[in-house]
Amino acid sequence: MIRLTNIKLALDHQEHEIEQAILTKLAIKKVQLVNFTVFKRGYDARKKNNIFLIYTLDVETTFNEELLTQFSDDTQVKATPDMSYHFVSQAPKELASRPVVIGMGPCGLFVGLLLAQMGFKPIILERGQDVRQRTKDTFGFWRKKILNTESNVQFGEGGAGTFSDGKLYSQVKDPKHYSRKVLHEFVKAGAPEEILFVSKPHIGTFKLVTMVEKMRAEIFSLGGEVRFNQRVDKIHFTDVDGNACTTQGIEGYQNKKVTGVTLSNGDHIETSYIALAIGHSARDTFEMLFDAGVYIKPKPFSVGFRIEHEQSVIDEARFGDNAGNEILGSADYKLVHHCSNGRSVYSFCMCPGGTVVAAASEEGRLVTNGMSQYSRHERNANSAIVVGIEPADFSNKSASGEFASERDHVLAGIDFQRKLEEKAFRLGGENYDAPVQLVGDFLAGRKSGKHGSVTPSYKPGVTYCDLSESLPDYAIAAIREALPAFEKKIKGFSMAEATLTAVETRTSSPIQITRDKETMQSLNSQGLYPAGEGAGYAGGILSAAIDGIKIAEAMALAITAEQ
Repeated sequence: MIRLTNIKLALDHQEHEIEQAILTKLAIKKVQLVNFTVFKRGYDARKKNNIFLIYTLDVETTFNEELLTQFSDDTQVKATPDMSYHFVSQAPKELASRPVVIGMGPCGLFVGLLLAQMGFKPIILERGQDVRQRTKDTFGFWRKKILNTESNVQFGEGGAGTFSDGKLYSQVKDPKHYSRKVLHEFVKAGAPEEILFVSKPHIGTFKLVTMVEKMRAEIFSLGGEVRFNQRVDKIHFTDVDGNACTTQGIEGYQNKKVTGVTLSNGDHIETSYIALAIGHSARDTFEMLFDAGVYIKPKPFSVGFRIEHEQSVIDEARFGDNAGNEILGSADYKLVHHCSNGRSVYSFCMCPGGTVVAAASEEGRLVTNGMSQYSRHERNANSAIVVGIEPADFSNKSASGEFASERDHVLAGIDFQRKLEEKAFRLGGENYDAPVQLVGDFLAGRKSGKHGSVTPSYKPGVTYCDLSESLPDYAIAAIREALPAFEKKIKGFSMAEATLTAVETRTSSPIQITRDKETMQSLNSQGLYPAGEGAGYAGGILSAAIDGIKIAEAMALAITAEQ
């Protein structure tokens, strides 16, 4: 087939105009066009009153090869690439060791699914509940302030992405088209087929719940296992001579090999292959890995607030008279500002027509996140407005500039996040109500007393206060500079009655579990495959799922080669 890119049509174009655009572009007659499909549809809204759609089309004609030769110099006319997925291996009849997958967020789900589809019968260990019970626990926290620290927005089947906008787009490089495998698996599990062609596909929480259940059922049908409420408390290693590793810390054994895991209930599972897909909030597991001598290093992340506007304000600013158009849907945005103090402030995880949600996973600590349903029909738009944080900002150094211990260096980002979450918990009233301030008051440096036109959507509830106490001074200064700058791009963004809710700290993992680029294994722990957001290699549902496919392939090839 032939792939045509950058085909521009009016927002209100008729269906037949797509076909006419193909005929015009290729200078062919209608009888020479066999068929076509829409591969991608996006829009250009840089001029809000002159918005047009942009198509990528896959076209079949009666003389494809001749046309490709004729248009060889045209970058918008190329052969359609083979985007079908090809398994790298199939499991041997007898498995010496079944692979274990720790965590069942998007990454762990796809590690397990791909391994199962290749016949490796994986054992998936999830510390939280199955997705349906987890949903009940999470809504129970939002309604009754009863936090289950093992079953919440962060922990449980489906991962943190289950309670989000379900966004399925990413900027990661994808030369092998793994994203198509991900999207096709989602459609097979019940996602709307439009995710295959819209430029910014999303699903929403309620649809994700049933999809995850269907994908789990496929893993079971292929011989895999999924075990819930199974937190891994220890990973076992031997050294190069086959002796059990007992030295703690990353200065211990540098060449170890996985032999198994011990679970929180005392059970032991022997295995030589572990995919570590634990998510960005498994802080106790990060500490366990450090103690076990797995190579870990601190990495940058971001912290800030959730900002809310009425969705109609964002729609008008982005789409003008086209606001409300069914194809455009609820408007989103992506913003960044480089501040005079050297910091960068940017929008993150924008949720059109959604809500700000409680995302705590530890007692006495408050965290926010954003969520939308598939319809995106809630009154408010929200996104995180966050400031980049570097390891130098949170490394626990003494007055002499030395680290008290290697732990203080490697795991300092966790301590930094926890302190901010504890402060937000206190500001909110120590009952999981979130501290909130109007943008106008935040910019003026005064405490808020009540909401205006924008009603905060956060549940359980909110407490109005002065958010300047919730983040480091440099972060507050950066956000105060960025909000008026964002106003120049989106009218109404820094309006006085927009609402800020604290605190957003879980934008990404505070550590990286470093792996070898070729084998995908830990730098010093053979058989351990760090994966997804928790290991520092993804940032969202799609990129995490793609990383899961890469890890599954690496594990499959290693197991096959060994046997």
